[in-house]
Amino acid sequence: MADFYQNGVVTTLHNLSKRPTEELEAELLRFSQKRPMALILPSLYSELEGEALPHIVNELTNVPYLSEIVIGLDRADKAQYQHALKFFNQLPQHHRVLWNDGPRLKALDEELTELGLAPKEMGKGRNVWYCMGYILASNRAESVALHDCDIVTYNRDLLARLIYPVANPMFNYEFCKGYYARVADGKINGRVSRLLVTPLLRALKRTLGDVEYLEFMDSFRYPLAGEFSFRRDVLNDIRIPSDWGLEIGVLSEMHRNYSHNRLCQADIAETYDHKHQDLSLNNDQGGLSKMSIDITKAVFRKLATQGFTFNTEMFRTIKATYYRIALDFVETYHNDAIMNGLNLDIHREEKAVEMFAKNIMKAGQSFLESPMETPFIPSWNRVTSAVPDVLDRLLEAVEADTSELLE
Repeated sequence: MADFYQNGVVTTLHNLSKRPTEELEAELLRFSQKRPMALILPSLYSELEGEALPHIVNELTNVPYLSEIVIGLDRADKAQYQHALKFFNQLPQHHRVLWNDGPRLKALDEELTELGLAPKEMGKGRNVWYCMGYILASNRAESVALHDCDIVTYNRDLLARLIYPVANPMFNYEFCKGYYARVADGKINGRVSRLLVTPLLRALKRTLGDVEYLEFMDSFRYPLAGEFSFRRDVLNDIRIPSDWGLEIGVLSEMHRNYSHNRLCQADIAETYDHKHQDLSLNNDQGGLSKMSIDITKAVFRKLATQGFTFNTEMFRTIKATYYRIALDFVETYHNDAIMNGLNLDIHREEKAVEMFAKNIMKAGQSFLESPMETPFIPSWNRVTSAVPDVLDRLLEAVEADTSELLE
């Protein structure tokens, strides 16, 4: 059971009573009369063939309060898209599958690319961005949740607790970040969050001094969680990265656009496990290695927009400070694991820390070499200003795909 402690500058909503899911859902069903709700599921086709997504869909069939479910489907050919339509057709809620690799959505993407308004990279960020556009186009929901499709420990209580803060009309939250303990199979997981993000934020605070943005980011218990919820109006002006910096980028946008009392984080699961990425010690273009570089660059870019000047010597200082703090964290987590009867391999943890330290320098060098890099996808406000009918055309393309290929 969680404690009730409030850390940092962002409100934490705990799981203090293990309230029955049915009670939460009954309230959410009542809230849905004023604030219709939707769910975004960014998915690879391969996840339809895994163990997690079929279970997630089965759980969602029992959720009574959703007005819409929007699935973004990546890496699917025509036959696979048709299979996806049938796969998701068991959902009783209104739902649509965005065939991101289909000719209609690719044509729209190419048009936006010519105007410099489309995502530059394939991946989750691009998928989520088009799903957000569809939510704006369909106009069926006022409160929206988003979670991944590879959660092997999923139950519908996670969704209820995730969307509740932005669905309750008595609350004023525009955004909620989910958090949970990353413990599974007798060990502590979540290495990038534990051993990179938190030590890096602490190192930056020690190096740069009292920076409100760093205090804000360090308030989140699991900043890399892929689960968050928001009010519909958030979608208009949010700019999200298309790379692995998505979660950090979303938090940075919330910091830019809203006061702290409009944001919160919620304990959404007692246990949580999903597909694990390889550490990729010898390949900084994949796995956790690439993820760590993208995340670190996202933090550096945000700080640069606040007037901080970086150079190679500064990055060396940050790296050295990070390394010492991260090694201390390894000992802390090891002791925590031992007391809870869990396993934690100190050697593997320190190998990860060594790689992350090297990647801090790589991220810094990349930042210095490409200071004009713009990894953010344009906001939908900007896109609709340039192409006023784009949302209507997005909606039409999805409806045409659905009616043509659903047999």
